[in-house]
Amino acid sequence: MKKVSTLLISSVLVISTLLAGCSKDPGSGTQASGASQTEAAKETKSKVLLYNNLKEPTSLDPPKGFDQVSYDVVNNAFEGLTRLGKNQTPEPAMAKEWKIAPDGKKVTFTLRDGIKWSNGDPVKAADFEYAWKRLLDPKTASDAAFLAYPIEGAEAFNSGKGSADNVKIKALDDKTLEVTLTQPASWLVGMVSSPAFFPVHKATVEGNAKWAGEAATIVSNGPFKITEWKHDSELKMVKNDQYWDVANVKLSGVTFKMINDTNTAYQLFTTGELHTTGSIPADMSDKLFADNKVKVEDAAGTAFYRFNVKMAPFDNVNIRKAFVAAVDRQKLVDLVLKQKQKPADGYVSPGLTDPAGGDFRKVGGSLIKFDAGEAKKLLEKGMQEKGYTKLPEVTLTYNTNDVSQRIAQTLQAMLKDNLGIDVKLANKEGKVLTTEQKGLQLQLSRSSFLPDFADPINFLDGFQSTNPFSRTGWVNPTYDKLIKDAYVETDEAKRYKMMHDAEKILMDEAPVLPLYFYNSTYLQSDKLEGVVRHAFGFLDFKWADLK
Repeated sequence: MKKVSTLLISSVLVISTLLAGCSKDPGSGTQASGASQTEAAKETKSKVLLYNNLKEPTSLDPPKGFDQVSYDVVNNAFEGLTRLGKNQTPEPAMAKEWKIAPDGKKVTFTLRDGIKWSNGDPVKAADFEYAWKRLLDPKTASDAAFLAYPIEGAEAFNSGKGSADNVKIKALDDKTLEVTLTQPASWLVGMVSSPAFFPVHKATVEGNAKWAGEAATIVSNGPFKITEWKHDSELKMVKNDQYWDVANVKLSGVTFKMINDTNTAYQLFTTGELHTTGSIPADMSDKLFADNKVKVEDAAGTAFYRFNVKMAPFDNVNIRKAFVAAVDRQKLVDLVLKQKQKPADGYVSPGLTDPAGGDFRKVGGSLIKFDAGEAKKLLEKGMQEKGYTKLPEVTLTYNTNDVSQRIAQTLQAMLKDNLGIDVKLANKEGKVLTTEQKGLQLQLSRSSFLPDFADPINFLDGFQSTNPFSRTGWVNPTYDKLIKDAYVETDEAKRYKMMHDAEKILMDEAPVLPLYFYNSTYLQSDKLEGVVRHAFGFLDFKWADLK
């Protein structure tokens, strides 16, 4: 097997470090001013946690954000019926209890007494009915809507074939929410802790279409409330005095910085202007790990690239598979990323237990691997099938930050070394990239998936042909049927078999190019404790404290 040139990989690291040092992106200056250092010192004394959230949230409207930088904020400003606890399992939140009918198809949530919005209004069961139906409303165009499809009438309404009245979500009174499912869904109680299912304040939403765009107009119900939002720079929260469990919130606030540059974020951490950050410079990674400065926790999710199967040359499955086989994922994580990630050998990440106690990933086995020789054969076969004497020009598009740039440059080098292909690179701001992916305007583009609840179906249902998350143009009726059948199968062993079969089809037809499985690696001040980083959820500062 031909190795990627050491010179090429070294150049990737050197170039990206130089680019990072002279970045002019908003919020990514190379050193903080004396004034900002003084402000940071004041915030620390008042127990304000300083966290790097990388960039501007996509949206703080719960059904619309649907990405980590948005949901890490939303998860601390809002709260659902349940909340993932410190042990990663759902526990009572806005709901004090719930009952599941013997057939598993009806769940009744009972809300707590005295729960309030940040403006003092009571939180009612009707707020959840309104929010969940709004999540499903086609006019909302939420990419997270499919999560609610186990609810009776949900898919029909979201697809324009049914009405909101036929969705079986009903507030029986101010304290009782009844949800009827098409089939038992063992993950529902955990799933409703996801930001997509958070309530919204109806009068605020209907009174201002842009309510979620500025701090002054956001009404929330979580441990913190948003008080200031300097777009593309920082977002500030303070403890929400209306929160039902405010006595157990130790921080006085959280400041979410937006520093989309690894080296700059590291500098701010070393000067105390960040209490924690996941930004670990690649050229310092070995030393930081050796000195035990980096904390590592299990996480879930997959970094990958999407092929546009409607656009040449990726309308050919063998050309797609050639690109998949040409990427040496072990070298990517060892020499470029350097944060102890696991190379992806499938799409579903480790950590999901099947009915027999096995790990879904281990049971499913390695479905993809690096093989430069096989990659060349697949490319030749695909080119013959398409009648190509020369491969059409390929552009690989990534989102604007230094880590994504390093990955893109490394893939460019690997594809040159292993397939002899000159791939062009293009970078786009994250929101633009997502919009163009949805419009099938990109050939090969960077993506990631972070699960909303702990079940393999959450990874796999996104690539059904009708799911807006797919963004690949890929259609496979057998795959669609397996996912639909898995949703209604009550025998867990059979359901897991269906999901394994579906993942094999996904990897065999290759509408995606998996890279690595996420973990949680971060730097954290000794002064900070109690931050909960959920493997199958989002960052939680409810129990955090500064000593």
